[in-house]
Amino acid sequence: MLMKSIAAGLAGTALLATVAFAQNPTTTADKAPTATTTTTTSASGEWRVSKMAGVKVYNDANENIGSINDLLMDKSGAVKIAVIGVGGFLGMGEHLVAVPYEKLKFVNEAVAYTGTSANPNAKPAATTTTGAATGTEKTTTTTTASSSSKWYPDHAVFNASKDELKNMPEFKYSE
Repeated sequence: MLMKSIAAGLAGTALLATVAFAQNPTTTADKAPTATTTTTTSASGEWRVSKMAGVKVYNDANENIGSINDLLMDKSGAVKIAVIGVGGFLGMGEHLVAVPYEKLKFVNEAVAYTGTSANPNAKPAATTTTGAATGTEKTTTTTTASSSSKWYPDHAVFNASKDELKNMPEFKYSE
């Protein structure tokens, strides 16, 4: 038993040494060193399709009418259809509709909310409160994230009401 363990250990060591030896590059003095250049590509102002799912969709009256579930493209890679989920709760009972992608207008700024609107679905701008530990001095500042750092728009606008979208034919993925 001890001999088998020693033989297996020697065989394993020989295999590892062979692999390590094969990976060592050989250098010759007659070759000039090659210069390596690193190029990076910037996609400033572009959006990641993977981040588009879940983007909220509002109508012209700033009412939340749904969210983007999927984007469908043709064989050339151009996005043609946006699948929007309307209604439902936690994905249950959601009605999917397909709308032409060019009918959506994407907006980088948050939906403006004044606090006097009768629209409970409009989202307020992001605010942070800073001040003394006693709470007597508070300053409210509005912060907005740069859309170029988010890689997706804040929301989309589609000219329809939630009821109009619910009355559209339901989109089904064909198999």
